[in-house]
Amino acid sequence: MLNRVTNLTMSTSAQRTLQAQQAKLAGLQDKASTLDKISRPSDDPAATAQALQTRSRIAAAAQYGRNIDDGDRWLTAADSALEQATNVVHKMQDLTVQAGNGTLSQAGRDAIALELEGLNADLLSIANRKHLGRNIFAGSSDAANAFTAGAAGTPTTFNGVPNSSVERRISENQTVRVDADGAAIFGNGPTSIFDTVSGIVNGLRNNQDVTALAGQLEAGVKNVINGRSDIGTRQAQLERAANVNTELEATLDAQKMGIEKADLGSVIMDLKLQETNYQVALAATAKVLQPTLMDFLR
Repeated sequence: MLNRVTNLTMSTSAQRTLQAQQAKLAGLQDKASTLDKISRPSDDPAATAQALQTRSRIAAAAQYGRNIDDGDRWLTAADSALEQATNVVHKMQDLTVQAGNGTLSQAGRDAIALELEGLNADLLSIANRKHLGRNIFAGSSDAANAFTAGAAGTPTTFNGVPNSSVERRISENQTVRVDADGAAIFGNGPTSIFDTVSGIVNGLRNNQDVTALAGQLEAGVKNVINGRSDIGTRQAQLERAANVNTELEATLDAQKMGIEKADLGSVIMDLKLQETNYQVALAATAKVLQPTLMDFLR
């Protein structure tokens, strides 16, 4: 069955065409002002899914960046503490060697013992150093201090949780420990560097041979130095991770811009072309649907 084509039919068809052309023109004008390729998910469902995935990866990379910064602050605090500890234990070593001089008087030995005692208290204070209210050398422990000095004849106690650590995730599949193992660095109980020095102090005051304890102190000094070396290794790891994460963020941001933002030159070209198409459609419609006197008399 053939439909009869009337002026009304032609007018309705022309109106729909013009409205479609005008809608495209309005959309391009809006895109030119915002440069957004996607104003609503229905504009491009596939691109919307890619944009959401990219935004999720950008958020994750930003969090990794914050974790790296926080971990770096932890390790910087630990390195600073161990730098001071290294200076203290080297001074302890020098004094112990000096005390081994057989010609040293008891007054001299007592003076060295007093200085060692003060250095030992300084070292204990360093071992109890905190970062943001958390013990640097006690793992995941929430104890007030990493180490507690014992009373007379009682060894120093390590209050950390054994085999625990504070870690930060720096990538999707990588974590880094940001605290330091206080028990491994300073020792625990009678074998700790604190008790070794206390033994040297007592030996000097009682005119005893401290050669064996001097050897034990040397081992403790090596542990402190090794602890600082381990901190430095992890700082270097964080620095590499920060560089990789920064590059990843830049790549993801460029990818996001490519998905969500339109090229200004391309949008302007499309807009000008659509304006021309709309003007042509208006002119053609005006030519085809020219009203006559009969149109007004019907």
